[in-house]
Amino acid sequence: MNEFNSSFQVQTAYVDDDVITLEWKEHIRLRPGMYIGKLGDGTSADDGIYVLLKEVLDNSIDEYMMGYGKSISVSIRDGEVTVRDYGRGVPLNKVVDVSSRMNTGAKYDSKAFKKSVGLNGVGIKAANALSRYFRIASFREKESKEVEYERADIVRQTEIVETSEKNGTLVSFIPDNEIFINYAYQDEYVENLLKNYVFLNTGLTINYNGKPFHSKNGLADLLNERMTTEPLYPVIHLKGDDIEVVITHGNQYGEEYYSFVNGQYTTQGGTHLSAFRESVSRVIKEYFNKGFEYSDIRSGIVGAISIKVVEPVFESQTKTKLGSKDIAPDGPSISKFIGDFIKKELDNYLHINSSTSDVLLRKIMESEKERKAIAGITKLARERAKKANLHNKKLRDCRIHLNDAKGDDRENASIFITEGDSASGSITKSRDPNLQAVFSLRGKPLNCFGLTKKVVYENEEFNLLQAALNIEDGLEGLRYNKVIIATDADVDGMHIRLLLITFFLQFFPDLIKRNHVFILQTPLFRVRNKQKTIYCYSEEERQKAIKELGKNPEITRFKGLGEISPDEFKHFISGDIRLDPVSIKKEDLIKEMLEFYMGKNTMDRQNFIIRNLVVEEDFENADLAS
Repeated sequence: MNEFNSSFQVQTAYVDDDVITLEWKEHIRLRPGMYIGKLGDGTSADDGIYVLLKEVLDNSIDEYMMGYGKSISVSIRDGEVTVRDYGRGVPLNKVVDVSSRMNTGAKYDSKAFKKSVGLNGVGIKAANALSRYFRIASFREKESKEVEYERADIVRQTEIVETSEKNGTLVSFIPDNEIFINYAYQDEYVENLLKNYVFLNTGLTINYNGKPFHSKNGLADLLNERMTTEPLYPVIHLKGDDIEVVITHGNQYGEEYYSFVNGQYTTQGGTHLSAFRESVSRVIKEYFNKGFEYSDIRSGIVGAISIKVVEPVFESQTKTKLGSKDIAPDGPSISKFIGDFIKKELDNYLHINSSTSDVLLRKIMESEKERKAIAGITKLARERAKKANLHNKKLRDCRIHLNDAKGDDRENASIFITEGDSASGSITKSRDPNLQAVFSLRGKPLNCFGLTKKVVYENEEFNLLQAALNIEDGLEGLRYNKVIIATDADVDGMHIRLLLITFFLQFFPDLIKRNHVFILQTPLFRVRNKQKTIYCYSEEERQKAIKELGKNPEITRFKGLGEISPDEFKHFISGDIRLDPVSIKKEDLIKEMLEFYMGKNTMDRQNFIIRNLVVEEDFENADLAS
């Protein structure tokens, strides 16, 4: 027996003491990912602190859906979150149980909550266990009870007392900074979460730090809020029992969807979204009776669907992907339920609204024409990309893909897009080879604004990048959750960033809209003495470091990524990584924005630069090391 095999013969004791039982709070704190997904610090919309807020809000939303309370107040100040609803209030004798006893809730065998999201009695307990301070107060029929916790241990609870407060529940918590390191809530992400709630619950008002959110038109308001291109025709808005859908097309590539189940935003879709895409394509194809391909029908589509499901089954506790196959235990399949609704309502709509049908037909024919124009090179380009990827020196993949891992592992995967041998070499030597891949550009990429998708296949850089990300047919196959642009913090580096962002916005806008694209921030300075080293990302941080370290510290100015040693680089792409998300808002109409910044309007852009020019002052220390 060789040494390798013999190492597996070592016997490890397995005795009574090895079997332990964790308390509910210990298990949540030890394995938070099982309950809230990733932790994060608030810089991404799916970070854990937003999940904690959502878990508390879901209970208030369920009360509204049952007809109790028309408003919810949310405040976030100095890291403390407070949610006050005006529902029925938690039964007073059960306030402790619902906030600290696992698998305790009113939704297991209750018709009142048959189409609720939080069915497992876990969410609010997770918020409690992962907070350093948690308070719950219930107001019910002129009586109240309140309980306070510190890291899920009760530190104070009142008896049931009289109150003048309106019925409802108040929850206040401060996420534990030992778990969520340096966290901060971002208004943008909080407001998007709250907007989704009001879009799905017309008539509900949510006040956030005094700012009201309300919707009159449901999912139609959502599409108007999210679209970054003008719709080609008025939004088709269809509503039925337990289902609501909206559909339109824009002058853009790809497909853009928003899907919801029982008020829960399913960011990764699921059985309902698959049925929606299939049904819409089939009905439109049958309506026009022209044998269109589904890809041409869906090119440029923007849509949303919301359905109600009895006892929905999700693929994780964070409920981002629906796994249910049936609309109810004794009801039709989700596919049939959605298919029958779309067949009837969308077909009727297209017959009645001929002007919309005409615009839709032109859009589909334009997509078909472009697809056929590039069909010849597409097959060749795909083969070339696949062949090149087998021996692709531009892509240094991570092991989870080399081993064809799937599922949650891919959620943790990222890819750095960088330029030049020195920069890509530094990142490659410093990265975590299990989860971090590197794609190396050769020089500046092409400015693709105004070009058709044909350029994606004709341009080797874009073709190989598309193949590496696996996004040719949409984001379902995306191999990396984070696409990180890593370029030097100089004029050339900024230009490369713009060219890459232009490429994504032009041909794969959903990659940015779904928060997958980031800019890597690396330090501009290293300030150190014999005792301590401080990395600074701005001139302000540099000045602060100089004061902290005292007299005559050594100061190094990093001019490019290649100048940072691999040992140092590890700090900046691991636990201490700083990423700026690339995001786009409703007011940032993609076509108009790209036309201004990347188009041929030279004088307009030149005048804009002159008006907004800021001259950077020379650094005070003339002896900065180069």
